[in-house]
Amino acid sequence: MSICKSVAWILISFLILLGGLIAPFGDILGTKIGKARFSILKLRPKKTATIITIITGGFISSISIGLLILVSEEFRQRLFVDIPFLQKTLDESKKALIPLQEERKELEGKIIQKEKELNQLKNNIKEFRRGNIVIKRGQILFIAEINNSSNVKLDFIKIYNEADKFVKKIVIPNKKEAKNILLWRPSDITKIETIAAKGGNWILLIKSATNVLKGDNYVFVSPDLLENKLVVKKGDVITSSILGESDLNLKSINLKIKSLLKETRDEIKSKGSQVNEINTNGNFVKKIREFIQENQNIKFKLEVVSLRDSKTVEPIVVEINIYKIAS
Repeated sequence: MSICKSVAWILISFLILLGGLIAPFGDILGTKIGKARFSILKLRPKKTATIITIITGGFISSISIGLLILVSEEFRQRLFVDIPFLQKTLDESKKALIPLQEERKELEGKIIQKEKELNQLKNNIKEFRRGNIVIKRGQILFIAEINNSSNVKLDFIKIYNEADKFVKKIVIPNKKEAKNILLWRPSDITKIETIAAKGGNWILLIKSATNVLKGDNYVFVSPDLLENKLVVKKGDVITSSILGESDLNLKSINLKIKSLLKETRDEIKSKGSQVNEINTNGNFVKKIREFIQENQNIKFKLEVVSLRDSKTVEPIVVEINIYKIAS
C-alpha cells in the first residue's frame, strides 16, 4: 500500500513538472507565431496563435491521461471497467425503479381510499354523537312488486305513500301530522318508470341514501328496480360438500354445516336473491349425527336442497340431506 502511494505521489509530481514545462513552451510558441504573422486556414495571426495555444493545452492533457493509463493500473481499472459497469448498474437500477413507481402509485391510491373511508367514519361518529341513528345508509326500507299488467305511475304513487308511512314510524313516530319525508330524485323515478313500462315482473327496492337520525325531517332514498325472477326451484341442490373420515366428529360437522350454509347464501346472492338469511327446516344436525353414528368408516355427502320455489325477494327455505358415498 505504501509503495502504491509513493508511486502515486511521484506520478503527480511528474505531471505537475511536465505541465509546468510544456505550458511556457506553448505560450512562447504562440507568441512567436503571433510575431511571425503566421496564419492557418487563412485565419488572422492572433487567432492562429490562440489555436496553437489551445492545441498545446490539449497536448498536455493527452500526455497526462496517457501517462496515467500507462503507469496506473488502478486508473485503467476505473476508466475501462468501473465506468461501463457503473453505467450498466445505473440502467438496471432505472429499470428496477419502474415496478416500484407503479407500486407507489397503487399504494397512494389505497391511501386516498383509506382517507375517504376514515373521513366517512368520522362523519358517522359525529352523527352518532349528535343523535341516534335509526336508519343506516344503504338499508332497504321498502320492497314492492310491480306487475306488467298494472299502471306504473299509479303503482309508484301507492308505493311511495306506503313507504313514506312506514319510514315515518321509524324516524318521527310521534309526529302523526308530519308531511311526506321521503325524498328521491325525479330522474331516478323517470328511469324506473321507463324500464317498468316495457313489461315484465319487477321488484322495487327503496334504499336509504344516507344515515338517518331519529327526529330527522327528511330521508333521502334511492330506488332500485330488479327483475323479479326465479332464483331457485323446489328440489334444487344449491350446494354440496363431502365429509371424510377426519370430519366424523361433532365439531367438524358443525363447522362443515356453517360453511355450507355460508356458501349457499353466497350462491343465491350471485343468482340475484336479495335475502340475507337462509331458513332451514327441521333438526338436521341431530339427523346427520345419528346417520353418521349408524354408518361408520365411509364417506358422506351433504346437500343443501331448496324446499320451495323462491324469487328475488322471497325467503329461501332449505334442508340439509346426507348420503353415503360408495367407496
